[in-house]
Amino acid sequence: MRSEWTKLRSVRSTYWTAIATALLMVALGTVICLRFAQVAGNGGVGSLDGFDPTLTSLSGIYLAQLAVGALGVLVITSEYATGMIRATFCAVPQRRAVLAAKAVVFGGATLLITEILSFAAFGIGQAILGHARVSGIRPSVSLGDPGALRAVVGGGLYLTAVGLLGLGLGAMIRHSAGALSAFFGLLFGASVLTDLLPTNWRNDLLPYMPANSGAQIFTTVPSHDALTPWTGLGVFCLYTVAALALGFVLIHRRDA
Repeated sequence: MRSEWTKLRSVRSTYWTAIATALLMVALGTVICLRFAQVAGNGGVGSLDGFDPTLTSLSGIYLAQLAVGALGVLVITSEYATGMIRATFCAVPQRRAVLAAKAVVFGGATLLITEILSFAAFGIGQAILGHARVSGIRPSVSLGDPGALRAVVGGGLYLTAVGLLGLGLGAMIRHSAGALSAFFGLLFGASVLTDLLPTNWRNDLLPYMPANSGAQIFTTVPSHDALTPWTGLGVFCLYTVAALALGFVLIHRRDA
């Protein structure tokens, strides 16, 4: 684990990804909240129907997940690309222990960073929304409001699960381009493919698609037929666990 921590913090991709995640989460959420605050006065109270102030400030998560997932893939595929994986496996012959160490170190670091960014995005966004007025009403919330704290904490949990999903796919496929394609395809392509199904099947399956299910954890105004927040995160984590489990199986069979 000490070796994996050294690898993670000594490559530039980690820092660039962390910067990109911060910009996408905080800056994008800030811009969206500023835009809403500018146009809020033009609408009446009815314009707040269905408005989710928590999700608005956390909307950067939708793009930040791309950076986090890509880093999860590169944590392991970059070693295959450079051939460093041979030295790693010589030092630690227990192949599954290597993957477990990567998952613990990367998951822990991702959780810490994304939780900090999630709280920062929420705080800045709500401060901006607090200065807006819609018929005298402030469209902002605090962490004490129903669902707000769960959504903010859930944003970090979701991004951590996204990163581990990328790590699992990287362990399975071992090639950066292929693993990234599989990651984007699973995260977004699965929802698109459901449009090809009959309407009844589509409506039944759509809430269980990865991106749709996981996003419920940082939403406080759920859409119709959506899963409950913790159920949605649980469904998404099943995708992550499945990818990691297959990675553990394949890394042992192919590389032992």
